[in-house]
Amino acid sequence: MKHTKIIDLLTGKALLHEVKAKGWVKTFRNNQFIALNDGSTINNIQCVVDLDKFPAELLKKIHTGAAISVRGTLIESRGAGQNVEIQVENLKVYGESNPEEYPIQPKKHSLEFLRENAHLRIRTNIFGAIMRVRSTLSYAVHKYFQDNGFFYFNAPIITGSDAEGAGEMFKVTNFNLNKLPRTEEGAVDFSEDFFGKATNLTVSGQLEAETYAMALGSVYTFGPTFRAENSNTSRHLAEFWMIEPEVAFNKLADNMDLAEDFIKYVINYTLEKCQDDLAFLEKRLQEEEKNKPQAERSEMSLLEKLRFITENNFKRVSYTEAIDILKASKPNKNKKFNYIIEEWGADLQSEHERYLVEKHFKCPVILFDYPADIKAFYMRMNEDGKTVRAMDILFPGIGEIVGGSEREERYDVLLDKIESMGIDKEELWWYLDTRKFGTAPHSGFGLGFERLVLFVTGMTNIRDVIPFPRTPQNAAF
Repeated sequence: MKHTKIIDLLTGKALLHEVKAKGWVKTFRNNQFIALNDGSTINNIQCVVDLDKFPAELLKKIHTGAAISVRGTLIESRGAGQNVEIQVENLKVYGESNPEEYPIQPKKHSLEFLRENAHLRIRTNIFGAIMRVRSTLSYAVHKYFQDNGFFYFNAPIITGSDAEGAGEMFKVTNFNLNKLPRTEEGAVDFSEDFFGKATNLTVSGQLEAETYAMALGSVYTFGPTFRAENSNTSRHLAEFWMIEPEVAFNKLADNMDLAEDFIKYVINYTLEKCQDDLAFLEKRLQEEEKNKPQAERSEMSLLEKLRFITENNFKRVSYTEAIDILKASKPNKNKKFNYIIEEWGADLQSEHERYLVEKHFKCPVILFDYPADIKAFYMRMNEDGKTVRAMDILFPGIGEIVGGSEREERYDVLLDKIESMGIDKEELWWYLDTRKFGTAPHSGFGLGFERLVLFVTGMTNIRDVIPFPRTPQNAAF
């Protein structure tokens, strides 16, 4: 007999029929009531065991974490808290396990403890909910772009270029590190390496995606990226996933329209598909908020925060206007900001971005036309010669969540920018070629997927929204 997912059994459609369920034991009360979960839903199904039908030796094997199969009749539940339950007729326990050594006991565990047991933390309610939301968001990303005529493009993970110009990249080599070949000057001779040159793990698929947009029109990448930033904050990972669409002939305003529509779609989709998980995460967040000082508590619940995004138009504000607002703000005048805004050209921090969203405009904000000096080389220069057609989307509680721009499509301007920033133009000859052969206006943006999952789940540490976090001094599992 084929087993049925617990999420389907809980609908009650198989009431009074014989059913089979498989999963992991959450609790086993009074040697009679098994709370069983198979990962398909945050909700358990109760399985009622008749003690007279099963040997004591078998029942001793049933404990939290044990994998079992039950067969029986789906009936209306006699107890509170569930509509249906399984009256067990047949019971099988898979494998052997030691209940005393099982780390994930039915009690509250700290998130730090669960990170140390990342191979088992998915069995908790909180991580089951997070990862189901993550999966749904991932599907929504693909569905949005596929439904809107985009082509999925797989950007290379190994690259010889640094798209961000940050230099914080992981090297890729097959050298024997104890016996490195050297040039006459004593430098490592990468010409003898596997690729014949120095290569790295990518920080972005944008530059390659631009080349494909110049033929396919609308493309997107959604894959792993890497940054060797030695940061142990709650917002940084060494390995993370990026969503990066690129669209030919799109100007900056089109790029803003696309980003706003995309974000609203994936959040709305998840609100519809993950109601039980989001309700659980909202309740968890409310409990966490109670332990914070009043001044630090969020003004919105998790679901209110998500609907704040989906139900509000994003306010579009120039960087210059934002600087004027921040300079005149009370936190700035009273020196409450950690970074005081004194003049045009300042690089905005999260506290400034959150002020604009949460206090001043009270809606999501898109900032645009940033100073060229604080943005990347590939962003299109405006006619004023000072600003570029960049855009950042700002959310409550998190600040910047999306960064994008209209790309510099003019060959001579792009070449000047590359040279003035000290970037090796020989490494980007292929990128410059796209400006020589059929160049066209185009735009795109990048959205760190984990940052989106962080926002939607209400979690506060990015290590808790990726299955196995990679951070400085940590590559376990």
